[in-house]
Amino acid sequence: MPEVPGAEGSGARGGAPEDRPDAWGTSRRSRLFPGPFLVHADLHNHTWLSDGRGDPASAFPALRAAGLDVAAITDHARWASVLFGVGHPPGAIGIDAHAWARTRELADQADDPGGFVALAGFEWSHGLHGHMNVWGSERYTDALRTFGPRMAAFWHWLEGHGDDGLAGFNHPGKAGPRRFGRFRYRPAMARRLISMEIFNKTHDYLFQGTDGRAASPLVECLDAGWRAGLLGVTDEHGSDWGVPDGKGRAGLWVHDLSRAGVLEALLARRVFASRTKGLRLDAACAGVRMGGTVPLTRAGHGPQPVRVEVDLDRGPSWWGRRLNVQVLRPSSTPGGARGRARLPTLAAAVEVALPSPEEPVVAFEADVDPAGGPWLVLRVSDPSAPADPRASGPWAELGYGLAYASPFWLAFS
Repeated sequence: MPEVPGAEGSGARGGAPEDRPDAWGTSRRSRLFPGPFLVHADLHNHTWLSDGRGDPASAFPALRAAGLDVAAITDHARWASVLFGVGHPPGAIGIDAHAWARTRELADQADDPGGFVALAGFEWSHGLHGHMNVWGSERYTDALRTFGPRMAAFWHWLEGHGDDGLAGFNHPGKAGPRRFGRFRYRPAMARRLISMEIFNKTHDYLFQGTDGRAASPLVECLDAGWRAGLLGVTDEHGSDWGVPDGKGRAGLWVHDLSRAGVLEALLARRVFASRTKGLRLDAACAGVRMGGTVPLTRAGHGPQPVRVEVDLDRGPSWWGRRLNVQVLRPSSTPGGARGRARLPTLAAAVEVALPSPEEPVVAFEADVDPAGGPWLVLRVSDPSAPADPRASGPWAELGYGLAYASPFWLAFS
């Protein structure tokens, strides 16, 4: 049976949100850093305003009742603008201006600062370039209005109105153009392009396309220069929002449970991706929180040790559970359309037992070579569960991917 908390949802119990456990009994407090507290989020959901099967009026209440603290409706924006605002039945052609206004209205009605954050968003859905979510914007557009052989028109739309909305890369395709023009970097969007989906539905996109000749989208995105946080999402198209187990979701470290607090956490990349409800993950590299820049001094030539700390919890039933924490670094093998399949370099893989609150957090040293590239990602897996069918070699032995911390950025001087 799916694991569903009580119907009261996350915001109905007394006390400040940071002082009460989440819907699965996990403390919201990090053992590594003071201040921000954990909230659980699903930032990619559909309704019958596009190609979903559920009533949009039911989406936010259902997501809150399922234990989520933050949620977004992000219906597809495809080519409804061809109808010139006349209105149309809901469906695969995506939202129009009327549906966008309805999405924003429902988000405003459901938003409950301190209890539950509801965001309006849309999924720009282009058959060639891929899909991208936009959250918190006043305006919307669709793939038809920004159509072209490249993504320039959509990027110009995003860049042309100040700070109106945050954006993220959704379920990156197997290879080539469907990966957002191979993740071509746009300096003007460096701050507001805040995420890439590493978990979408039940899929681990670390391995997407690597069973052919493509690079992992994680490698391709970060190597392009994007400082993208890593998200898990359900991409729900049914009417059981938030209920199915094993689908992606996100954890955010917020200063306050409000729209402003959520957007600030996303901009800071204080976010992790998970496929386990109620999981808490926080991480530090040389004392810097995930999503941050780690200043390191070059000590001669070759690798140098860096201290990694990981705060993992899922309540008493998980204490002592054997997991594995991996350190991922830029790939050392050629990739892309003309090269071999390319995964990150597996710089370390450390077996850990999930500590109780009375035990020290997971900590170890990893060797980091300045010549290896500017980013570092932590991945958590369960060796007792089956690995992704596309995984091979050591990746297959590491088992099922549970979570990813957002990247650390290494600055050597």
